[in-house]
Formats: sequence, structure tokens, C-alpha cells
Amino acid sequence: MAVGARSGTEEPEEPAGRGETPQPAASSVHRSRSESQTKPPGSVPLDKPGTSGTPDTLGTAPGEEAGGSMKKAKKPRAFWKELPILIGIALLLALLIKTFLVQAFSIPSDSMQDTLQRGDRVLVDKLTPWFGSKPERGEVVVFHDPGGWLNETPTPEPNPVQKVLSFIGLMPSAEEKDLIKRVIAVGGDTVECHGSGPVKVNGKALKEGSYVFPGATPCGDRAFGPIHVPKGRIWVMGDHRDDSLDSRYHQNLKGNGTVSENEVVGRAFTIAWPINRWATLPVPDTFDQPGINKAMAAAPAALGLAGALPIVMWRRRRLTAGRNPR
Repeated sequence: MAVGARSGTEEPEEPAGRGETPQPAASSVHRSRSESQTKPPGSVPLDKPGTSGTPDTLGTAPGEEAGGSMKKAKKPRAFWKELPILIGIALLLALLIKTFLVQAFSIPSDSMQDTLQRGDRVLVDKLTPWFGSKPERGEVVVFHDPGGWLNETPTPEPNPVQKVLSFIGLMPSAEEKDLIKRVIAVGGDTVECHGSGPVKVNGKALKEGSYVFPGATPCGDRAFGPIHVPKGRIWVMGDHRDDSLDSRYHQNLKGNGTVSENEVVGRAFTIAWPINRWATLPVPDTFDQPGINKAMAAAPAALGLAGALPIVMWRRRRLTAGRNPR
């Protein structure tokens, strides 16, 4: 009696010889295998309620972790807690701007009328001097006291709030001894003024009607010159010539009334306050007239002559050598 091998299923074997051999068990095995291949390992069927899975399964509720504990949402920080940080950043930026870019200054006197009035606030460009920019004729500049110019002027004592605001640049400094004037001549220039004027720079008369205080004479009550301005220094004058203790009045001090370029804080380029006084501070056209910069104008001609001289001498030798008999 022969013993047949069983397929491992509980279904009876079909008798041999029949044409139809349906295999329902095999098809179910194939289907279960295909399903197991499409499902990732460790996944939980969605049609079985109450089944717990890993935290990244689709059955996890929003805000719920694997252990069923609720995850607390992070609350935004209160505004009053962030306010000190914002204030600190704003103060730091203001300090950097005041140190390297722009600083506000208050006009304390009438020496620059009518261009500037007492109490005006001007903005001074402090950036370009960092890149080697030098003061130019006609510019309105702020500069530190060269020594002895403000000895007779009392300095008011600021309160603590003013000290803090001036330190970060939100208020003009009351302690620093700074002056504001117009540059009339620069290093290498010759400047002079006699009688009722006009002021002459390198022999060229300045037409100052657009900025000198109405009724004031170009020299004021102090004639001067001719004065040769040393290299690296400037000659400055106020626009109100009768009410400005400028270079004319300090010729007995070091520099003979001139100011070192190193003392210049920067150029005042606009009136920022009050609003109804807002205006720019351009260079007057009289400083652009031809011939005023004689030193610079003579330089190209001198260089051209120096370069042409060797060529002329070389050509002259060739012509002379060609005429001589051999």
C-alpha cells in the first residue's frame, strides 16, 4: 500500500485522470504572498481598530506620540520678552551708523547764516573719509577744534539721557568741541582777501553771492593773505563773515589758521531738521570755474613736457648723425 506525499493543505487530493484541476488554495497563497510583498514590514492594517503601531503610522492621531501622550505645542515668545533684544539690536545698529556712516550735528551759532540757522540739525557723511576722500573746496565740513578755537566758548553740561543718546548718535553731542565751516582752499592753494574783497583762490576771484550772508563783505573785518595752505590742511571760513571766528582769526596759532585734514569729521550734506528747513548742501558753482585749480591744471602739462623731452632729444641726435659725413 503506497503512501502519497501531501501538499500541506487540508483539502483532499483530486483523483487522477480528470481534466479540471482547480487550485483555490494555491491562488489564495499567491494572493497572500503578493499582499505581503506590497505592504512594508511592520505596517498595521487600517481595517483593524484598536491596533497600535509605530509613531509614524497613519493611525497616529495629530499631536499624539506612540505612547499615547499628547505632545505640547511650542508657544511663541511673548513680545515683552523679545522687546529688550530688539532694543539692543537697534542701539547697536545706531552706534555702528554713527561711528562709520552718518552722524547728526546741531548748529550752535550764527556763523554759517544764511546757509545754516542756529538750531538746525545737519547730517554728516563719515563714510567717504574711511575710503581716503579728502575735503574739497566749497564743501561744508565738521571738524574737531584744532586747538584754541573754542577756548572762549562755554560747553553746557549734558544730562545722563543726553549723554546716552549722543553716544549712540540719536542726538548731537554736547561735549565734543566741533565746528562747522565752509572749505575755501585746500593744500597747495594760495588764498587771500583785501579791502572789500573778493576772496581769491590761486588768483581767481570767488563769486560768493549765493552763500555769503546778505550785507556781509567777503573779508568781513579781517583782511588776510596771500597765504599758502600747506599740504594736508584746509582754509575754512563761515558764510556769515561778520560773525564767524574762522581761519582768519587764528593765524597766530599752530597751522597759521589752517585745519588738518585729520581733524575733519566729515562733510555736511543735508539739513535734516526742522522739516521746513530740509535742503541739501551742494558745492557752489564758483568753485568749479576754470583755472582755480592751477596746481592740478599745470601737472598734466608738466608731465607731458617731461615725457616729450627725451623723444625730441633722441630725434635730434638721429638727424644730426645723418648729416655728418662718414
